[in-house]
Amino acid sequence: MPVFSYFSKKHPKMDILSNPAVIWFLIGLGLLLLELILPGLVILFFGVGAWVTALVCAFTDINLNWQILIFLVASLLGLALLRKYLKKRFFGRTSKEIEDQLEEFIGHKAEAIDDFHDGSGKVEFKGTQWSARSPDAVAKGDWVIIRSKDGLTFNVEKTT
Repeated sequence: MPVFSYFSKKHPKMDILSNPAVIWFLIGLGLLLLELILPGLVILFFGVGAWVTALVCAFTDINLNWQILIFLVASLLGLALLRKYLKKRFFGRTSKEIEDQLEEFIGHKAEAIDDFHDGSGKVEFKGTQWSARSPDAVAKGDWVIIRSKDGLTFNVEKTT
């Protein structure tokens, strides 16, 4: 006895769970919510594929094999055709944008707010404290020039 039939007989209001369109819709919803937890822009397409399958099931009566085929084709086509575009659109930054952003830091002066130990210390730049690395010996109050930026750490050189 299928599980859904059991619930349908015991609980007539649960009959909606025996509708393939509802099942595929809920699978799609679950996958889309999972994409929020595990971002990578892959699971999203399987969620949309499940919704496409739900839409087809809502208007036609097809067997499970065709449902799985529609799910896989819709998911993989979306993944192959749209992932690169959407990833670039929402997550990608052009090298020009990155260059412009780095221009705000590179070549500017910052002040050491403590002595550097083992080549690492803190500097103040535009009112904000930053971690910094330097091959030079830097003392508190020395001025340094920002040469590059790795994440939240500046690579600096002591000014002469």
